[in-house]
Amino acid sequence: MAMSEANLQVILGASGGVGGAVARELVRQGAVRVRGVTRSGKGDVPTGVEMVAGDVGDTEQMRTICEGASIIYFCANPPYTDWQRAFPPLLEGAIAGARASGAKLIVTDNLYVYAPTTAPLTEDLPWRPVTRKGRVRAAMDERLMAAHQAGEIRMAIGRASDFFGPGGLNTALIGERFFEAFYAGKAVDWVGRLDVPHTCSYVEDFGRGLVTLGQHDEALGQAWHIPAADPLITGRQFLDLVFEAAGKRARIRTASKGLLRVAGLWSPMLREMAEMAYEFEQPYHMDGSKFTRAFGGTPTSLREAVQSTVAWFQRRLGVAET
Repeated sequence: MAMSEANLQVILGASGGVGGAVARELVRQGAVRVRGVTRSGKGDVPTGVEMVAGDVGDTEQMRTICEGASIIYFCANPPYTDWQRAFPPLLEGAIAGARASGAKLIVTDNLYVYAPTTAPLTEDLPWRPVTRKGRVRAAMDERLMAAHQAGEIRMAIGRASDFFGPGGLNTALIGERFFEAFYAGKAVDWVGRLDVPHTCSYVEDFGRGLVTLGQHDEALGQAWHIPAADPLITGRQFLDLVFEAAGKRARIRTASKGLLRVAGLWSPMLREMAEMAYEFEQPYHMDGSKFTRAFGGTPTSLREAVQSTVAWFQRRLGVAET
């Protein structure tokens, strides 16, 4: 492996919610050189982040763009409807960049590799996905683990539950569609049952956790659940925090798996959401205690996280802040 400069850190997919959070955390910590990569070379990132245009799925471009990096954050995320085709080449591009530079590769992941269960989700559960998207993520994680064990790369995987926060436009929780409906005086949507626990990950905590993994060699070769505050909060309690922060309430419209399947006949996105609806129809509790034992830290309170998220969307939509 090539030697790396200690200062350069590269974010693949810097314009997304997680990539943006990683960029903000690196800048907050005083990182000397941060390079963000998007197809356009543009992104909503802090001042000081060097933005470059690149195709993460092009291995030759990734070798060039990642040259001299010490840490690479893989935050690229193709459209939900195109995971099976688009995700594997993106991962191979990230691996190529890490292999050529010798950089540590920190990978953004979710919890789709686990089978449905009402028990807490811990890192030692077997990978038994029951959905197409879960099988895509499991294949990617198996590729990463094999590459790490073969000495091809050094990597760690950071997992979060469904996330929300600044820059989180297309999330299953409170994204752009949610707030557009909310501020238009319409009903807001929630997938599944309102009164079952569901861990909600704050994207800023997720970004900070990924940076922490990059800073600790003992994290390598493993998957980690990045802790979230109040992991047993219900959907109704979560939406109450949203309404409190916004200073008004809205009617809540719930969407069952069956309803999403029917709607999916006309909407590819809703069809993809339908197969993940089980997460919202039974307790969905991510356990982040392994990370806390190893690295410490305290997640942002959900009230503060929701307030920051509401304020961000108010600015984005041109709504007067409450």
